[in-house]
Amino acid sequence: MTFILSSLKAIASAAMYATEADTLDGTFERIATIARDLVGARYAALGIPNGKGGLEHFRFAGIDPTLVEKIGDPPKGQGLLGAIIQERRAIRLDNMQDDPRSIGFPNHHPEMSRFLGVPIIVSNKLYGMLYLTDKINGEIFTEQDQQIVETVAGYAALAIAGAQLREGERRLAQLEERERIGMELHDGVIQSLYAVGMYIELQRSAPQIPGQNLAHIVHDLDSIISDIRKYIQNLKPNDEATQPLEHCFRDLITRLHVPSTLAIDIVTESPIRLDENVYEAVCQMANEAISNVIRHANATQLTIAIASENNCVRVTFEDNGTGFDSTEIRSSSGLGLHNLQRRAELNKGTLVVESTKGKGTRIELKMPLQL
Repeated sequence: MTFILSSLKAIASAAMYATEADTLDGTFERIATIARDLVGARYAALGIPNGKGGLEHFRFAGIDPTLVEKIGDPPKGQGLLGAIIQERRAIRLDNMQDDPRSIGFPNHHPEMSRFLGVPIIVSNKLYGMLYLTDKINGEIFTEQDQQIVETVAGYAALAIAGAQLREGERRLAQLEERERIGMELHDGVIQSLYAVGMYIELQRSAPQIPGQNLAHIVHDLDSIISDIRKYIQNLKPNDEATQPLEHCFRDLITRLHVPSTLAIDIVTESPIRLDENVYEAVCQMANEAISNVIRHANATQLTIAIASENNCVRVTFEDNGTGFDSTEIRSSSGLGLHNLQRRAELNKGTLVVESTKGKGTRIELKMPLQL
């Protein structure tokens, strides 16, 4: 990369500014503005995917708010915007109208020609997409412009995760267990994210600094982001605890961005409603179990079965992946099984794991319907 350290520091400083916004939309708008200003683009936008191939949020920078109102509904994630979601790679065009993926503009939309789109990805998790069009000086977007925006995207992922975390903390005011969960979401987690992320970017962007093996740092970053994502996914308002358990699982599957090579089926007798605390615990454990299959099992099929018996809910997770030696359960924290077992015990439940190398894994969880 061709950045100098001063440029990297400017990007890091700007990203920190984005995290100081009071709302999610404020954070999104600041990120778009930062990317626009750093490369001298006339227009910029930040899109947040909804996990279904479209956009949940879309914030502009450079377009007058009154004009945005005239344009009407925000983009749905089609055309070139959707191409970034699907392809998960940067797209740089001198004339977007010449690209077959372009679908044109709605009425009142400013004319745009040059295009630079960059995905915001950390550890295979798509946090959003940055879109920039038309440089103020009339020139095309360069390779260096792309490098700058890709670096901004790295910090943007951390800023978005932090903003979503703070939004979750606001919702915690409605939960009875606010203090317990609040301790798990201590500000130190966010600080760790920025420290690790900045160190990685410094190593990547400054060839004059002797290279080091960054594998353990990337692993740490992956673990931190995974934990934050898990907490965010489970910060649900009280009324969600009254929903059938199947709804929670389908929501988790959507948010986890399951690879196309893995088919997941949910089998349930009938809607099962649980005590709020049990519901939260089972959803957290399901998140861990499904994540383990995605990250470690190399499976093509996962079947989740939900049933009730003797005032308990029984959930089984059965995959056809590579499996492992059951004796590794106690010694392998990487599989996340220790956390599952511990959470089951804390909630008066049981967890049974059966696995054989080359023959997949079966996890059976039993929890009381009420604590």
